[in-house]
Amino acid sequence: MSRTIEAVKAELERLPLPDGGNLISRDMIRALSVEGGDVRFVIEAPSPQIAGQMEPLRLAAEKLVAAIPGVQSVRVALTAHTPAAAPKPPSLKVGGHPQPQEGRMNPPGVKAVIAIGSGKGGVGKSTVSSNLAVALARAGKKVGLLDADIHGPSQPRMFGVSKRPASPDGKTIIPLHAHGVTLMSIGLMLPEDKAVVWRGPMLMGALQQMMMQVEWGELDVLIVDLPPGTGDVQLTLGQKSDLAGAIVVSTPQDVAMLDAKKALDAFETLKVPVLGLIENMSLYKCPNCGHEAHLFGEGGVAAEAERLGLPVLANLPIDLETRLGGDAGTPVALGDGVMAQAYAQLADRLIKGGIV
Repeated sequence: MSRTIEAVKAELERLPLPDGGNLISRDMIRALSVEGGDVRFVIEAPSPQIAGQMEPLRLAAEKLVAAIPGVQSVRVALTAHTPAAAPKPPSLKVGGHPQPQEGRMNPPGVKAVIAIGSGKGGVGKSTVSSNLAVALARAGKKVGLLDADIHGPSQPRMFGVSKRPASPDGKTIIPLHAHGVTLMSIGLMLPEDKAVVWRGPMLMGALQQMMMQVEWGELDVLIVDLPPGTGDVQLTLGQKSDLAGAIVVSTPQDVAMLDAKKALDAFETLKVPVLGLIENMSLYKCPNCGHEAHLFGEGGVAAEAERLGLPVLANLPIDLETRLGGDAGTPVALGDGVMAQAYAQLADRLIKGGIV
């Protein structure tokens, strides 16, 4: 039998392959067996595509082996090697109940965490957060931005990013980087039009993950863009993290100030120091005639700040370029115009105040 096997291999060595070598030298013969005068073997192609082109070679191999003295029958099968599928990256589940952890919810390597909140939605809190982050980065600071507005994340659009953060082990989250800012948002983990329908414990679990499982690296400051109101996210962050302070954004409108006061009271209840207030949409300046109009009222934010003994950190007007930059993913603070200068002054104020 061994003689027949050697004779079979010798014949198969006579069949050259189009890309060089032969069936024996390329190690493409499998399950070669001889029983009496019956010979069986398999030709294994490198891929299914190549196997589809090798039928003439199979027939030629069968004919050569059948001519060997003593061989009565030949069966040659053709198959293909299927490469092992690349391992799928570990699945990362976001949300769910918070996990027990030792110590405070303070990301390692982050020197200061500043929360930016508002009593109600639509006052420009996320716009202020994104542009302040960019302004601080342009001032030479290492800045992270956490979009904690889980039900209404907007930072991916404002920074022009959509790639899903990687997770090499199913636990660690690698954040994205844009415009000099390290960025993380629940909006990066889901399709843009996908609603986050979660109860409070899942919100708290997601916040814990984005604070502690993200590889933030060494940062001078992590800005947390809070959702509107005074709910679970504010409560969890205020109770479990050591915040350097909070900034409250409001328009001058009385209705907005009513809710801003509640946000201020919530931070006081949580013993989070308020660094100051920002009056957004403070006025509108006509680009044609230069007339200034206080569309949402005037003086409300300044009056509340004076009552509480807090500074007004900035008065930011309604500005078309700010809106266009946010929609296009290029924050206005990246430029050199009036609004970029306003955010640069705000960043400088925080730096000189020793906050960042």
